[in-house]
Amino acid sequence: MTTITHAPPAAAVARDAHWSAKMARLKARKLPERTLRVCDDDGVKKKSTEAALALAKARTDARAESVVQGIAESDREGWIVAYPDVVAAQLQLDKAERAVEDATDVLTFRALPRPVWEQLLRDHPPTEAQADQGMEYNVETYPAALIAACHVERDETGAEAPGMSEQEAQELLDAWSDSEAKALFTSALLANQTLRTDLGKG
Repeated sequence: MTTITHAPPAAAVARDAHWSAKMARLKARKLPERTLRVCDDDGVKKKSTEAALALAKARTDARAESVVQGIAESDREGWIVAYPDVVAAQLQLDKAERAVEDATDVLTFRALPRPVWEQLLRDHPPTEAQADQGMEYNVETYPAALIAACHVERDETGAEAPGMSEQEAQELLDAWSDSEAKALFTSALLANQTLRTDLGKG
């Protein structure tokens, strides 16, 4: 007895392959991250600001000189960038910005997968009084738990390393000023609640 097999329509095969590829990309998307930059060296920050102002002045002076020299408008930006005083000011700004970067600690927070986020909320329910005030979580315990859960630490090679513990997060929340502690918690919170700009577009 002869068995007859029917090949699926080519359009259906192409559609399945297209959807499979799209689904693979969607599942491979990285979770959003936010960073908090902490620099307590006022000296290097001041030098960076001064260097930025010096560069702005050098560019203004160079633009005026370009007019005197009769440089065409289409060639003016290239002429300004290459002007010796502008080059020197740019080098000073680059140096100052590297100093700021070296003096800055960067904390990175990655959004949690939805089930993990929801479990964390269940693990830190609001007290009865907090719930009466409309709180979704225990304001005393949840911030440190969220910060620790979302914190991502990377070593010099870029590989992920053990991050902040819940106890360490609580220590920072207790030691920092109110505004800085709020910035720390908000950075972790926004990683989970901010819609990325590549979503929602037609």
